[in-house]
Amino acid sequence: MSDTPLHSVSVAGVTFDDSGRVLLIRRRDNGEWQAPGGVLELGESLEVGVVREVLEETMVQVQPERITGIYKNLARGIVAIVFRCRPIAGIATPTDESVEVAWFSLAEVVELLNPVFAVRVTDAARYSTYGVQSRSHDGVKILPSRY
Repeated sequence: MSDTPLHSVSVAGVTFDDSGRVLLIRRRDNGEWQAPGGVLELGESLEVGVVREVLEETMVQVQPERITGIYKNLARGIVAIVFRCRPIAGIATPTDESVEVAWFSLAEVVELLNPVFAVRVTDAARYSTYGVQSRSHDGVKILPSRY
């Protein structure tokens, strides 16, 4: 058996409409509000994975525009790659994976989401100023950079 740590890779889509609102889901498994996303399938590109995940969870088809952040949950070994997306078709609708799907203002997102998920949205909103962000967290809070 190898001593190499195991990681999973996930993708998430922070989707902004023309009014600057953000598409969120309330997850069926834990009731938390988050940007739609999930584990990347083997052999699937990052872009295809984020389009698939957003569609599966919201019924909205998106166009990924750019990667805005890379986040690692140090406690669970999950690396999440977050894309800023724009909607191109569909109507936000709950699915087997989401209890609710809705559009929120950035201010509402900051109040509604757990901080480790809210920062993904705020990083996507501020991409043009700060570029791609790299952050680590423990599942609850963002940890200070140690390089």
